[in-house]
Amino acid sequence: MRVTESKTIDTYYNALVNREESYTGIFFVGVKTTSIFCIATCRARKPKRENVEFFTDFKDALDNGYRPCKICKPTENANEAPDFVEQAIQLVKDHPKEKIKDYQLKQNGISPEGVRRWFNKHYGMTFQAFQRMYRINNAYQELKTGSSTTSTAFKSGYESLSGFGYTYKKIMGDSPSSKQSSDVILMSRFTTPLGPMFVCATDQGVCLLEFVDRRMLESEFKDLQKRLNSQIITGENHHIKLAIKEVQEYFEGTRKEFTIPLITPGTDFQQSVWKALHDIPYGTTATYQQQANRLDNPNGVRAVASANGMNRIAIVIPCHRVIGSDGKLTGYAGGLERKKWLLDHEAVHSGQQLF
Repeated sequence: MRVTESKTIDTYYNALVNREESYTGIFFVGVKTTSIFCIATCRARKPKRENVEFFTDFKDALDNGYRPCKICKPTENANEAPDFVEQAIQLVKDHPKEKIKDYQLKQNGISPEGVRRWFNKHYGMTFQAFQRMYRINNAYQELKTGSSTTSTAFKSGYESLSGFGYTYKKIMGDSPSSKQSSDVILMSRFTTPLGPMFVCATDQGVCLLEFVDRRMLESEFKDLQKRLNSQIITGENHHIKLAIKEVQEYFEGTRKEFTIPLITPGTDFQQSVWKALHDIPYGTTATYQQQANRLDNPNGVRAVASANGMNRIAIVIPCHRVIGSDGKLTGYAGGLERKKWLLDHEAVHSGQQLF
């Protein structure tokens, strides 16, 4: 969305001039005289006030004809957590059983306001909610090993059993004294050249990999929790670490196939469609009709397209390789600009003709 409120524009322009790190990713500035867009910390010479306009998302800048700056690389770096946010996250990881308060952030030279602003913009949750999830996940892991509820509650920094029980049930959907047999879905966030992605995984494998601005993402989260009878909480396991590593290698052009274990709950037909997507070679495309024919269902083009749209694991299950019968790009929940980029990227690294 283009920013039109004068006070906000003044604030953003001052942040641009001063290269304020806390505004990285909060706005994108389009320079009318060059048709380039940047992030707040760009090192390039600052444009005049009358020659810029501000957007809340880099896709809006692209849609308005601006090209990403080669100096600050806004589509990639805007969503990277600034150093002060990384420091705040590390504090949480280093003290998983404590609540990190504002005064502790300030003692470490971290702006609490900047951290809150970044989390609301890029994680869709508050910094406090992020902390609660992290602490409850730590408590969940302890309870699974046989620790008592009382011991776990006080070790996790809670001052009362009732407070611990309330928070635990709100996040996990059950009381801490219930049998710890159900799995949880851990969720982490990482950045790519096409914007940030969420990756979710259980102990068995990755069950979701999506761009954070994907249409209907909230519905995907709810459906996944229902199908796996699990709650999504912030955390990381070895499957998530492997997924991040392999996706980064894909974007670097050094990986064409993935080894990530996948969990893909769905109907038998959806499973067959997603399996067929794996058969489309890297650097090539197939039409929806061709996919329907491969499934011996030549009249099921719409059903195939619908199942493609229900795919929760972008890139690894390559639904971006399916195009319309007329050769045009169509039907990608992550956005057609991303779909074109992915196809061009694979074409370059496979020696094929650009799409």
